[in-house]
Amino acid sequence: MTLAATAAAHGFLSPTGVEIAFLLVGIATLGAALITVTTRQLVHAALWLVVALGGIAVEYLLLTAEFIAWVQVLIYVGSVVVLLLFGLMLTKAPIGRSPDADSGNRWAALVVALASAGTLVWVVVDAFRATWIDLDGAVQGSTATLGRTLFQYWVLPFEALSVLLLAALVGAIVLSRKGGEGKAPAADLRSGAARTGTAPREEQH
Repeated sequence: MTLAATAAAHGFLSPTGVEIAFLLVGIATLGAALITVTTRQLVHAALWLVVALGGIAVEYLLLTAEFIAWVQVLIYVGSVVVLLLFGLMLTKAPIGRSPDADSGNRWAALVVALASAGTLVWVVVDAFRATWIDLDGAVQGSTATLGRTLFQYWVLPFEALSVLLLAALVGAIVLSRKGGEGKAPAADLRSGAARTGTAPREEQH
């Protein structure tokens, strides 16, 4: 079947309900991703990341890739985001707005993001231009095939990611301990003074 015949059989001017839902969820996911990278509140960024990753999981469900959708929920939403929240708590990140969350390179980041998005869209469209997924048909792809592909060809990236996340968690613990070492003696002194009812005396040099 030629490209013209395929395009005629699957017209963009007559979308189905699943295709409309896919477009709406994609717009919502894109909005959540933009808020994630533009907000100055770290906790809000992590929560909006949950929305973005959840939207991607819904997109996988609409593409009849149920196994990948549940993997997205279990690994990214259920593990990676929780690890990020633990890292924020261990490093005692500010709850409100944080000026340190803005590097001042917004325009450079915008240019790089647009260039990367344009390149990715062009590569995907060029590679799958004549490929169509029957969204109303049976679920495509089996768990055995996907598992064999993931753990045979992509096991090294998964292991590298796990080591990276472990290093980030250890670093967060080290930073939190270093930040609390200088404050512990002063806090102990104030608590001891409160119990005895006397004011702490400064050391005479």
